[in-house]
Amino acid sequence: MESFRLRRIAFIGNYLPRQCGIATFTTDLCEAVAAVAPELSCIAVPINDRAEGYAYPARVRFEIAEEDLSAYRRAAEFLNINDVDVVCLQHEYGIFGGPAGSHVLTLLRELRVPVVTTLHTILREPSAEQRAVMEELTVLSDRLVVMTQRGKEFLQTIYGVPEAKIDLIPHGIPEVPFVDPNFYKDRFGVEGKTVLLTFGLLSRNKGIEYVIEALPAILERHPNVVYIVLGATHPHVRQYEGETYRLFLQRRARELGVEQQVIFYNRFVSNEELVEFIGAADIYLTPYLNREQITSGTLAYTVGCGKAVISTPYWHAEELLAEGRGILVPFRDAAAIAKAVNRLLDDEIERHAIRKRAYLYSRHMIWPEVARCYLESFRRAREAGTSRTRVAMPTLGQRPDELPMLKLDHLKRLTDDTGILQHATYTVPNYNEGYTTDDNARALIVAVLLDELESKSVPEAVELATRYLAFLWHAFNPETRRFRNFLAYSRQWLEEVGSEDSHGRALWGLGWVVGWSRRPGLWKLASRLFHAALPETLTFTSPRAWALTILGIQEYLRRFYGDRTAQQARETLADQLYQCYRANQHDDWCWFEDRLTYANAHLPHALIVAGQTAGRSDWVQAGLEALDWLVRVQQDDQGYFAPIGNDGFYVRGTPRPAFDQQPIEAHATVAACLEAYRLTHQIRWYREARRAFEWFLGRNQLGMPLYDPTTGGCYDGLHAGGVNENQGAESTLSFLLALLEMRRIETYLSLQQRQSDRRVTQTAEEAGTASRFV
Repeated sequence: MESFRLRRIAFIGNYLPRQCGIATFTTDLCEAVAAVAPELSCIAVPINDRAEGYAYPARVRFEIAEEDLSAYRRAAEFLNINDVDVVCLQHEYGIFGGPAGSHVLTLLRELRVPVVTTLHTILREPSAEQRAVMEELTVLSDRLVVMTQRGKEFLQTIYGVPEAKIDLIPHGIPEVPFVDPNFYKDRFGVEGKTVLLTFGLLSRNKGIEYVIEALPAILERHPNVVYIVLGATHPHVRQYEGETYRLFLQRRARELGVEQQVIFYNRFVSNEELVEFIGAADIYLTPYLNREQITSGTLAYTVGCGKAVISTPYWHAEELLAEGRGILVPFRDAAAIAKAVNRLLDDEIERHAIRKRAYLYSRHMIWPEVARCYLESFRRAREAGTSRTRVAMPTLGQRPDELPMLKLDHLKRLTDDTGILQHATYTVPNYNEGYTTDDNARALIVAVLLDELESKSVPEAVELATRYLAFLWHAFNPETRRFRNFLAYSRQWLEEVGSEDSHGRALWGLGWVVGWSRRPGLWKLASRLFHAALPETLTFTSPRAWALTILGIQEYLRRFYGDRTAQQARETLADQLYQCYRANQHDDWCWFEDRLTYANAHLPHALIVAGQTAGRSDWVQAGLEALDWLVRVQQDDQGYFAPIGNDGFYVRGTPRPAFDQQPIEAHATVAACLEAYRLTHQIRWYREARRAFEWFLGRNQLGMPLYDPTTGGCYDGLHAGGVNENQGAESTLSFLLALLEMRRIETYLSLQQRQSDRRVTQTAEEAGTASRFV
């Protein structure tokens, strides 16, 4: 057994001083294990939801940026080479990046040490993404810790986890004496009062308004009652809603005339302060609204302090308060809360009996006992995990290339209170060139993608999206039903009607807002503007305007698939595009026109997506043929992506210009090839997208990067003599769009690989193979 001796444990999860329940739990668990096993080296690896991180204690040895997929790989490398014996992971969907927190799976796949995962949420009815993440998580973990019997049952019946792999360990609690509440009351100025308490980070699912609504009935019978609401608003709630919920609660208290009996302590308190607040309470209330809460740290703490608890019947409360350890009341029922509180205040004998039963039951939940249970789980994982293959760090050929970090400095520099400026001189915005609808439409898509993929690390995404959408709203002329394109810095429009392409690009951006934004104020306005601007496109003659409109319609229909007007417009424009292809296509020229100009890949991209959703295989085939021809034309003898230069463009039968190569071509090619990959599942299309993306990073004919990692901007083009050192909006937005598209596909590829791995594992298990597929 000596080979299984533990020396170093790494705890992964949020960590104090970050303000959240998982951070408190991870910190308490790490410290408790370190206290009962001082011979161990306990280190922490926190997840950061903001770029600047937090002022962590010395135990923190490595930090993971929540939305940076490469950071999860680097964390795995760090743990693999630093003699960690076991990783203790705290899992909650919302603390990791990627859809349903899927980024954490990248870390687990590359770890070469045993993993014990504590599941803070186990959903009975998960979404498809949540189920995929949980199923993979249970495979990649050597042991799984649940805190309730119901959680154990869910793992077995819903997710098919064998019982032998599950450890039931309760939520830890501080070890405190059983004391009279009056001992602490004078510390908070409530001596002589009967104290009701609710604590925790505030959010709308807490149901505190129902306790406030119960107070008039309580005070009528017990006028000496005071209700303390302890805790700051949850940081992520405050980020999007501010203090709306707290202000609502305060208004409700005033409306009911109970404001003198309600105290709000609006801050995140230390464990020591928390114990004192709980100690001062006569009755603790958890009026939560969500039944599907498998664990509650606040409930565990108050039971452990020997409090009389009244709670709604969410899952953890049903289990922890059984056998007379508390009182359950229906959800959203102020009258029932008032009745239960009055009952306990009327009957002191019953109240103290509940307190005593809760306190005695919870002695196995104190942190030293919980830490010992975790140590036993670690040892089991270590023993089971010793047969896992320990290999050298993966080569570049064994894993996908890393993508650059997302940096928005230059995007923000180019954006003012009107919108995004068109050009820059070097990195300085050029006011003389003003703004364009083209660029604000592109910027709008970037902002929507940022809000979808990076909302926690880029909280200003909504503000940016609002600004760019406002520009498009201002650009639309309701009299002509067309968008204007060029706006001077003095805010004077320089034309009455913009180009057809700028109109199509505006619809492309609006479609993204409607299809993907979670913000009703944005997508409703975008939908209104989309409807007003769409009909004019049926009169257009520009194939690129058709293509951009089709791409916008495609995203719009994600939300409003039944919109026949949009469907018919898509089919009309796609058929026009297809007819152009048929008229110009020859053996040596598979294209829609007699020339290649700019944003070329948008044309086959539009035909592919329109054909796929309209059931037109001929459109899809034509789009794939054209894209295949284009990527071959856009490749030099060395295999580099070499887009058509805009120095005259490429007219059939004339020499092809090698330069000036533009970033817009790289992004359009990335987006089209990724769409082809999603449709065909042919890996060559992913490789073509990767080839085009790497053009930004220096894999081009001059070996010069166009992306500037110091600013987050992109140079304006590749000339024969080098890069154009200006970093304008079109170039920077093209890079950001390409980067965000690549980040999205990484999640898709990871899911595909996990599904493949599961199929291989199932086949191996059926054949009687006992090896573990990591």
